Amino acid sequence: MNNEFNTPLLNDAQTKQTTETEKRRISSQALFGSQREILITHSDDVYRLRITNNGKLILTK
Repeated sequence: MNNEFNTPLLNDAQTKQTTETEKRRISSQALFGSQREILITHSDDVYRLRITNNGKLILTK
């Protein structure tokens, strides 16, 4: 447990061990903390995930 939310971080090998029936579930609170917007990198791209005023999630590139 080495992040500010005291949740275990998984490395790539551990992540690949999950099966189709065991999808990882991460709460938005764990992702966002006190922020309303985060950046997610995927390959060479950066995506913005934000919480709207209505409480919905919007993902944009």
